[in-house]
Amino acid sequence: MSIAVELRHISKRFPGVIANKDISMKVESGTVHALVGENGAGKSTVMKILYGMQKPDSGEILVNGKTMVFKNPNDAIAAEIGMVHQHFMLADNFTVLENIILGSEPTKAGKIDYALAKKKISEMATAYGLDVDPDALVEELGVGQRQRVEILKVLYRGAKILIFDEPTAVLVPQEVDDLFEALEGLRSQGMAVIFISHKLDEVLRVADEVTVVRNGSTVAEVKSKDVTARELAELMVGSELPEPTTHGITRREQITLSVKDVSVPTKTGSRDLISHISFNIHAGEVVGIAGVEGNGQAELVEAILGLREYTGSVLFNETSMDSLDVADRRDLGIGFIPEDRQRQALLMNSPLWENRILGHQRGKPVMHGFVIDKKATYADTEKIMKEYDVRSTGPDSLATALSGGNQQKFIVGREMSKLPALLVASHPTRGVDVGAQGAIWQELRNARENGMAILLISADLEELIGMSDRLLVMLRGEVSAEIDPAKTNPEQLGSAMTGAK
Repeated sequence: MSIAVELRHISKRFPGVIANKDISMKVESGTVHALVGENGAGKSTVMKILYGMQKPDSGEILVNGKTMVFKNPNDAIAAEIGMVHQHFMLADNFTVLENIILGSEPTKAGKIDYALAKKKISEMATAYGLDVDPDALVEELGVGQRQRVEILKVLYRGAKILIFDEPTAVLVPQEVDDLFEALEGLRSQGMAVIFISHKLDEVLRVADEVTVVRNGSTVAEVKSKDVTARELAELMVGSELPEPTTHGITRREQITLSVKDVSVPTKTGSRDLISHISFNIHAGEVVGIAGVEGNGQAELVEAILGLREYTGSVLFNETSMDSLDVADRRDLGIGFIPEDRQRQALLMNSPLWENRILGHQRGKPVMHGFVIDKKATYADTEKIMKEYDVRSTGPDSLATALSGGNQQKFIVGREMSKLPALLVASHPTRGVDVGAQGAIWQELRNARENGMAILLISADLEELIGMSDRLLVMLRGEVSAEIDPAKTNPEQLGSAMTGAK
């Protein structure tokens, strides 16, 4: 097979940060080539360089054997390179067809030739298994369908080399299967696909070869058939992997959270989103919530935090919170790690010191009297960054400039900073690499040992089993089972989640 794209010794520095210091890789036509590494290892930066969004300080890019210099993405597109971003670049109020042809509209007699565009899109969709309605509004599409539009958009512009940045991060299993079928179609047509992911089981399932980067440098290039997921992960972190485990009994007599007969109705009142849920969490205890997404876990979290109206009662340290708003509940000593860090936990275009304030506006070190104490907040942000190994240039860094793992570690540090009595941790390691995952697990272990009560919601069954003292299974808005983590495994827990015997 011919080499479609080759990167030779790519280096890139930003003020105070070395993003890439020696990255090399070769991608053959007709293959899927995975690029893996911890968050912050330099994967996204080097792909932005390949797509013309960044300029390298040194190194060489070759496309089909020819040295290229890209000043912007238009140059990369002209070289038949396309990029499907993790966060989709689509106009919601445009149709699928309008999004795909935007900026590359075919014309006839001075007007856009929609018939020709639709014919071309239909042919591509059929050829690559990317069926989508060209007349549908994007805002009406699900995540998987939107991703198909993004892929068709780059194919429409003639891409033969496609970069996928964390393409499965927001997909459900069926959508992942559909994507992999599409990737197989691209591979069979001779395309070169670069697949960036931290999900190593998916990497081994779909990729022919894998390049591993660590601390901005290439450390290995291997064939996927020759390695295991664990071996890949250890190459990524440079050491043995951490495991989601807790040791010993740290549960205390004090009941920190008591949920009593809580139900959350729909807006129409036709049915309950969650129905008659009751449980306690003691100080020094982790209670895990298992369930297929959409079975009421999110509504339960929102009820506890005061984000949703509910019937029943929620007590914190034996005191009812039912009449309290979100801020008052947080002030009592509740920390919250939400499931979607970018939508629910961060102001992406604001500096970290401002993000430090979110949810903590009414106490020290953020407030001094009735005004924000910027100096104290700035210093505390630096402290969080140091203690939780948040890698960036400093408190003035924008949240959007951090890798996903560093964003998550910052959120964990912020929520732990006031030593809450209760931590509601919703998917705390979603979308992070194995290194950041291990660091977050250790923080949860330490908090548990120090008497913190933790409500853990996660789609990672090994994480739930390893980190929890007790497991509750939610099914159709109800607690359908309580399981001892020491007496179950992921297969048994998965069966309980689906209601199987």
